[in-house]
Amino acid sequence: MSFTAEVRDELSRCEPTCEYCDLATLAALVRVCGTLSITGPGRYRLTVATETGAVARTMLGLTHKILKLRTEFTVRRSVLHKVRNYLITLPDQPGLDKALVLLGILDRRGGLVRGIPRHVVARPCCRLAYIRGALIAGGFVADPRGDFHLEIAVQGEEFADALAELIGQIGVNARVNRRKSTFAVYVKSARDIRALLEAVGARRSVDVLEDARAMKSVKNEVNRKVNAELANQTRSAGAAQHQLELIAEVERRGLRGTLPRALEDFCALREAYPDLSLRDLGEVSDPPLSKSALYHRVLRLEKLLE
Repeated sequence: MSFTAEVRDELSRCEPTCEYCDLATLAALVRVCGTLSITGPGRYRLTVATETGAVARTMLGLTHKILKLRTEFTVRRSVLHKVRNYLITLPDQPGLDKALVLLGILDRRGGLVRGIPRHVVARPCCRLAYIRGALIAGGFVADPRGDFHLEIAVQGEEFADALAELIGQIGVNARVNRRKSTFAVYVKSARDIRALLEAVGARRSVDVLEDARAMKSVKNEVNRKVNAELANQTRSAGAAQHQLELIAEVERRGLRGTLPRALEDFCALREAYPDLSLRDLGEVSDPPLSKSALYHRVLRLEKLLE
């Protein structure tokens, strides 16, 4: 099971906080993945098609609990993709038009609602329930072992902006991105994704995300130290090569026999240990010398050649 499926399944099992939370969840679910057909004056047909069991389970359960309307449920299996397709249909029937107004799909005059109606998200807990329903219906949460990314695919720019604003009311920075005929309300930072999932009740998924963040932090720290050590070794190797070239130039000019005792000892020591850093070279010296003392001798060699 993908991480997205795990998140959706966990959210579909969350209990409502107040008596109106289930209505908010159902309203978001229908709005995100439902299709409304107008079959005549005042006659409608609502269809929800999904490949996600959590969506089908939530849609059926809340429809029977809140709307008490007749539903048609069909399960089809895709031969090409080898997955199940769930089709939930609310055919034209008495009370469907009132249910669509209640869900915020239609206004009282029968027009389509572009944004999110206030009566559905009047309470703070209902706002969270609406976001939860949108995540169940069209949410995608990337596996936290890779990149951190959460998005909800929706139809309509006004609805996408309204959903992003609703998410912003809980302190999470959500943005909208147009993708051909759809819109994606997305969250990128791990902190905001954690805050959003925690707010809507996906605590088990938050634990998985936190474990992944901790593992990434450890890996990044190890990589940083390894890279720093490699860089130090590269610098040390370059410095040692430079010092050997100085000694070779001293030899070429016939100045080796005129060197002071300290410089001669340094030259002999560097030739004996061509791969050591100055710090390690000082430790094998007899008596031991500090890194700064050896570096001072390198500078004296450079000045001598100048």
